[in-house]
Parts: sequence; C-alpha cells; structure tokens
Amino acid sequence: MSFLIDIQNELESLPFHQTAIENWVKAALSEETENAELTLRFVEPAEMIQLNSQYRQKNSTTNVLSFPSEIPEEIAKQLDTRFIGDIIICPEVLLAESQEQEKDLEFHWAHIVIHGVCHLLGYDHIDEQDAKKMQSLEIKILKQLHYPNPYENDYA
Repeated sequence: MSFLIDIQNELESLPFHQTAIENWVKAALSEETENAELTLRFVEPAEMIQLNSQYRQKNSTTNVLSFPSEIPEEIAKQLDTRFIGDIIICPEVLLAESQEQEKDLEFHWAHIVIHGVCHLLGYDHIDEQDAKKMQSLEIKILKQLHYPNPYENDYA
C-alpha cells in the first residue's frame, strides 16, 4: 500500500512540518486496501471564502473543504493509484478555532486533516447516523496517534 500526498502551500509557512501532516493523512488512509493519491492545499481566508461561496453557497470562511474525486469507477480501476480527491484547509481559521475552543493547535490540525480525509473516503455528517460513523472513525484514528477524542470537552 502506498500513498501519494501532493501538498500545495500558498502561505509563507505552516505551523507543522510536512512530515507530521503526511503522517496524519497516512493514519486516516491506513485502512485503505489500495494505493491512494490526494491533494492537500493550504490557503488564505480570502481564497477559502471564495471557494466556500462557490461550492457551498456560504459567503464565509471555513476550516476545511473536501472534494472527493469524480473519476468514474471503470477508469479508476485501471489506474495504479486511485486519486481520492482534494482537501483545502485554511490554517488561519484553524488557529482561531483552536484559540476560541482552547484546543491544542497540533491536535486540532490533526483532527481537521483526518476529518477532510474521511470525507474523501465517503464519510459525511449530514445526518446523525452518518455523523456517528464518521466521528467514530475519526476518534479511532486520533487515538492511534495518541490524541484525545475531539468530541469531548477534555481535549485541551
């Protein structure tokens, strides 16, 4: 099993080394049985507002947007590596959220990166049943990385 993670950084710097970010992605993909590729892009709030407005009709920034691949299954099966999609993250929003919610910044980053990967793998939180499945997977992955449950109040 191999993973290709294309990191695109539009910022001067990130608070974490690329290796840490790749490890969070790999942990989220660890139960995948095939080779996978994804793009992880870090953007300024202005670009995130534009993307959120364009794709979700919300004229505000957000922490993460995920765009699962739309490659038809019959074509995807012929590829050596399956492209699963794109994740867009706004580090400035993550910093503000971690401060407002009194969360450790590294933990919050790990959670949001994993959350984005889960969306690419087909998980969602539109209804309560789906949200529980997705949250359970996130908690499991974070626990393997020695991070606390992000849905409890003792995560700081």
